[in-house]
Amino acid sequence: MACTEALGIFLLALLSFFSRDGTATGLSPDQDEPAVTRLREYLRIETVQPFPDYLPVTRFLIQQAQTIGLDSKILEFAPSKPVVLITWTGRDPELASVMFNSHTDVVAADPSEWTHPPFSAHMDSEGNIYARGSQDMKSVGMMYLEAARNLIDAGFLPLRSVHFSYVPDEEVGGVDGAESFVNSPDFDDLNVAVVVDEGMPSPNAKYRIFNREKILWSFFVRAVGSPAHGSRLLDSMAVENLRQVLNRVAAFRESQINLIKTGMVAGEGDVASVNNVYLKAGTPTPTGFVMNVQPSHAEAGFDMRIPPEADAEALEELITKEWAPASHNLTVHFVTKQNTCDENGRYMVTPVDDSNPWWVLMRDVISQAGGNLGQPETRIGASDSRFVRRKGIPAFGFSPIANTPNLMHARNEFLNAKEYLKGIKVYEEIIKAFSGPHDAKGKLDTVESFYVNHDKLESIPENIHIEL
Repeated sequence: MACTEALGIFLLALLSFFSRDGTATGLSPDQDEPAVTRLREYLRIETVQPFPDYLPVTRFLIQQAQTIGLDSKILEFAPSKPVVLITWTGRDPELASVMFNSHTDVVAADPSEWTHPPFSAHMDSEGNIYARGSQDMKSVGMMYLEAARNLIDAGFLPLRSVHFSYVPDEEVGGVDGAESFVNSPDFDDLNVAVVVDEGMPSPNAKYRIFNREKILWSFFVRAVGSPAHGSRLLDSMAVENLRQVLNRVAAFRESQINLIKTGMVAGEGDVASVNNVYLKAGTPTPTGFVMNVQPSHAEAGFDMRIPPEADAEALEELITKEWAPASHNLTVHFVTKQNTCDENGRYMVTPVDDSNPWWVLMRDVISQAGGNLGQPETRIGASDSRFVRRKGIPAFGFSPIANTPNLMHARNEFLNAKEYLKGIKVYEEIIKAFSGPHDAKGKLDTVESFYVNHDKLESIPENIHIEL
């Protein structure tokens, strides 16, 4: 009897050690934080491309805003694709505001390739939370709100208004999300001075920060020629013409790789990348292709990413005159050709020197929060930051996630609970610094003088000096 009772007690204890989703409940204080619970709830909401359902995530975010005590509203620039705008109104709403942006959609995840279901937000005994979006970028979106929650609880009230935007469709280009929002009167009315958006995890102790990103040019080359029997050795056939294009592109690609290998540039963000993403040729049959006919058309598609300071005119000439000259029966068709300059004619690069007070604040406050910041980088993939940079607004890509392998879009994406809570503390300091009073040099000060909207300069007292 005693043995049976002991076994029952053991089984009861074992069952109580696990939650219904299989997560250990013998949690450390970090793992049992309410902020971690809310993050896991957010991660369980499936907003998967290409057919995300944004209604549940919108309800969740509005509910979070209400519990924190922040204003919120829903903007919609395309059907069923809401932008959730959460606002913490400052003591002086006439000052230029600051914005922290996050996207709510995620890429697909095949459960068969994951150790834990990608939308279970399973947390193991080490505090690693496995979920799609744990790095890209639902975790960062929740860091914003948790930081605001903690600051409000501590009695902090911002001087300038702080906006938290949650936009759809970043993973598919952002046309119906951030791009439409940033180009709308709703955005203009916010008088935004600076934006912070997603960065990338760092595998070491240094946080990564991005002040620019590569410009996307995607294009395809179409080759034409006379059809012929497969046995003929003829000049200027479609496939032969296209092969020469591929050779020229491959040689250019190799030259860029060599720049990285030889240390002539800092990294991949400082060179142009070009990759052949599809090939199309041949006469199809129900079981394959006709094997004894040389086709009259052949086509190759390319994904190209260029540094923002690249000479766009010279690059276009390289593509159309050298890689695919019309004299070889080749034509170039651009699918996407983003501008390298903003609407003011300047490169879309946020300055990272003392001329930019927002950079000074960002750099210094991360250090003051105990973070170790690496050198500013060029983001090789696209983010929503490009839309605000096009308007000449400074933007930083920053995810305070260190000591974590970059698993964005990969299997078994995870974030440790302790690292997540550290990120919240970092964002508390960033929000305080960005929303507080500082002078034109970016120094925290009691002089409330840094305006972004020059039309409002007449309201500044004459004894306050502003560098324009």
